[in-house]
Amino acid sequence: MSRPGPLPSPANPSTRPFGTTIFDQLQPGGAAAQAAPSPFDVCHVGVVLRSVLFVHAVVGVAVSFVVGSWSDWLLALAHGAAVALPATLLWLVLCCALKRLLVRASAPVQWVVAIGLGAICGAYGWWQVGWVELPLTQAVHGVAPLLAGAGLSAMMFYALKLRSRSQLPAVTRARLAELQSRIRPHFLFNTLNAAIALVRVDPARAEAVLEDLSELFRVALIESGHAVTLAEEVDLARRYLAIEQIRFGQRLRVEWDLDPAAGEVRVPPLVLQPLVENAVRHGIEPAPEGGYVRIRTQVRGSLAVLTVTNSLPPTAPSPTTGHGMALRNVKERLRLMHDVSAQFAAGPDHGTWRVHIAVPLRS
Repeated sequence: MSRPGPLPSPANPSTRPFGTTIFDQLQPGGAAAQAAPSPFDVCHVGVVLRSVLFVHAVVGVAVSFVVGSWSDWLLALAHGAAVALPATLLWLVLCCALKRLLVRASAPVQWVVAIGLGAICGAYGWWQVGWVELPLTQAVHGVAPLLAGAGLSAMMFYALKLRSRSQLPAVTRARLAELQSRIRPHFLFNTLNAAIALVRVDPARAEAVLEDLSELFRVALIESGHAVTLAEEVDLARRYLAIEQIRFGQRLRVEWDLDPAAGEVRVPPLVLQPLVENAVRHGIEPAPEGGYVRIRTQVRGSLAVLTVTNSLPPTAPSPTTGHGMALRNVKERLRLMHDVSAQFAAGPDHGTWRVHIAVPLRS
């Protein structure tokens, strides 16, 4: 197996305040919390759909108070949608375009900008619908469109803030789960024993094993951030499989089919390594004759596809037995980062276990 290149080195420990430890970065006030995404990150299909449906639901409820029949309600809803749809889409586009700038602003400034953009977009929607002289334009005057736009944008921005905050607990739980899983006593002892056995016969290989183990612990304990590249995840998986290769030898066969074009796609951290760990534990470890793990990445249209496939012994339990938590964590973090644009599927496939992930190339 070819050796992976070095990953970025961790931050200098001497730069941390005295008395802090690497475990502090797993706390709500640590680096993981600071990496929480911006509430202005609305450039997702799911966010756009939910925002449009929410605004139109509010319009539908509002017009029900001023009409008396079902047909009048449908007509009034259509007139209201002519104002609400362009105003909502414009607000989302502006938030998406300004997210890099606004993420550095304070919370009060973000609120002012969100509500101010809502008022402007509401006025724009009302202005452009006035050109067609709908009956609705004769019933509403003054600052009502501005107040409606400001109010709706305030509600949507509050919902987006709750959504952005919900990602941090998921990332923290995933890191703690991976930490607990990776520091299993038998895995740690087996790795150290393998390194000790190699010290005299192959010192260079023993050093490489310890370097890989150190990198796995460093990523679990120190690495922070909202997203990494798929290429970085592949490098981490290579290190893990290199350690397990010492343990299993010829029983573990690893097949790589990597598309360089898919390597730059952004994914949540610690996505691939738990999948290959499950593949080894449930596909290779129980089989006396061993088996294979196949990792494949490719680009299909506007999606980057990651597939992890492993052989299964005929009597092996399902990989989800006792470890559905890892699969759920991966699925949840993909959903939080890419919303409905991400695809996740896991299950048996002709005597193998297959995990399929697809994420947009650009998010």
